[in-house]
Amino acid sequence: MIASMSTRKRVVITGIGCITPLGLDIETTWSALQAGKSGVGSITYFDASSFPTRFAAEVKGFDLADYVDDSTPYQHSTSNTKFAIGAASQAVKDSGILEGDLDPTMFGIYLGAGEGQQDFPLFMKIISNSEHDGEIDLERFTELGLQQLNPYFEVEQEPNMPAGHLAALFNAQGPNLNCLTACAASSQAIGEAAELIRRGEATAMLSGGSHSMIHPFGVTGFNLLTALSTRNEDPQHASRPFDKNRDGFVLGEGSGMLILEELEHAKQRGAKIYGEVLGYGSTADAYRITDIHPKGRGAIGCIEMALRDAGLNNDQIDYVNAHGTSTSVNDKVETMAIKGALGASAQKTPVSSIKSMMGHLIAAAGSVEALTCLMAIRDNVLPPTMNYETPDPECDLDYIPNKAREAQAKYALSNSFGFGGQNVSLILGEFSG
Repeated sequence: MIASMSTRKRVVITGIGCITPLGLDIETTWSALQAGKSGVGSITYFDASSFPTRFAAEVKGFDLADYVDDSTPYQHSTSNTKFAIGAASQAVKDSGILEGDLDPTMFGIYLGAGEGQQDFPLFMKIISNSEHDGEIDLERFTELGLQQLNPYFEVEQEPNMPAGHLAALFNAQGPNLNCLTACAASSQAIGEAAELIRRGEATAMLSGGSHSMIHPFGVTGFNLLTALSTRNEDPQHASRPFDKNRDGFVLGEGSGMLILEELEHAKQRGAKIYGEVLGYGSTADAYRITDIHPKGRGAIGCIEMALRDAGLNNDQIDYVNAHGTSTSVNDKVETMAIKGALGASAQKTPVSSIKSMMGHLIAAAGSVEALTCLMAIRDNVLPPTMNYETPDPECDLDYIPNKAREAQAKYALSNSFGFGGQNVSLILGEFSG
């Protein structure tokens, strides 16, 4: 992964865009984060009254027609694709990457996008109409499925579809990939996209993630894993990373997109530069499917790898954007990992989790958190960890409780740790010319 620091190409960020529960663009989202606003509320997409968790962080007011001239080609697309198009359209326009003479075969896409939503009501209707004497008539079930399921909608559920749609929309004929490493997906996509540019296989990459699991199957699955907060009486204060009384994460949705570009190409066309991708680390816990390693070995390893890749010492990180899910085990072990990787410097390094405000965007979380790091570097403002009330002795770092903080942020570390033991750390830095 790590090429020679003196010979590898530098990768900068020249365009950004997002669709989140806190806003439909980066500036609205960033303002809400600084103000400590919450995007969490009761679930409106389906009747969740019988679920253990009845709230989530939904995107509000989004209309794909605001981002494309003709939205009819995407009438069968799921929220994952629509959010991706909205965020990517912002990033491409912001960068001006298509206004010059960019070779389309050197413009690629690398996403960490999730699967599309199942048509749960239709599925239940088919099952109900196939039932006979308390058992499912498989022949009838198949017959009704062939009659009623829309094949285009079925295709759109595949996690590669957002990347395919974006390639056609922006004539991106270069590398086209999607990874779905759970909550680490879009951070991994950004890291791998940067590697393609470093190696000279692409001049520019549209990278990031998009996901929505706010549907009956998604909420049911996470409830069965006991991963979601059940603080139904006070949903806006349910996500409380690193707080002693945390009881699970809040499900969110959305998309974050970045244009990554080879530095010299960006300079030649006079592009605005938000920052630089300096370090990327990726490891596996090789432990359990839903449990992080209790000693944080994989998390420590990927932070240390990102530091080596960036050529930084562990006392040079100004801000850590934590994975910080608000689950008991994750927050404790991530705290352990930050201390293990940063050593004595960890006690004076500010850490926060924006999931306390917008919930957990699953595959899209890492990309939106990378965008947050860029904003922190740009404005020298660190977003808070909201709902932090009761310190946990096992979580003993500076979590920027409940109020944004002005502080220099030249180098930011962003952590993403996914179910299955996937770990990714990115280091983003101020562009220094």
